[in-house]
Amino acid sequence: MSAKTRFLQKLQDKQPRTDTYAGKGQADLATFCQRLDALRENTETWLAETGITLITRHCTLTEMLISNRAFTVPCFELHYENRVVKFTPVFLYGQGVTGGVDVTLAAAEPVSPLCRLFMRSAENRNWTYTAARKPDGQRVTFDEEAFFTVIAPLLP
Repeated sequence: MSAKTRFLQKLQDKQPRTDTYAGKGQADLATFCQRLDALRENTETWLAETGITLITRHCTLTEMLISNRAFTVPCFELHYENRVVKFTPVFLYGQGVTGGVDVTLAAAEPVSPLCRLFMRSAENRNWTYTAARKPDGQRVTFDEEAFFTVIAPLLP
């Protein structure tokens, strides 16, 4: 190895490393939080004048692929009488998808899973979901019609 090559290698080793994956992860996390807020806003619009209460919360999301630490992300709940549907973020990265949210019904023990939402997948850039009873099923667009189908168990 020449003196110049050794010198340049040593110089490169001294340069601060930029972890492009961590940068992408931070950008995806920020997008996930924004999209969760937008989903909550759509939900408020869809539920206007229904008497169903929407409560905004913050949840902790631990993402092993981004510096193995916990992040605070938005989550929300729909309350009707003694029943609650929770929208809880569960992961940022999964197999072929970005941003997973579990939707569950708490009406009695145990909590009942309703569906899993996905912020983005290889085949769709919009929210999609799979029903809890078909977790390996085809992902379907999560729109207003799907929303009311998913939360139907909120009403006794």
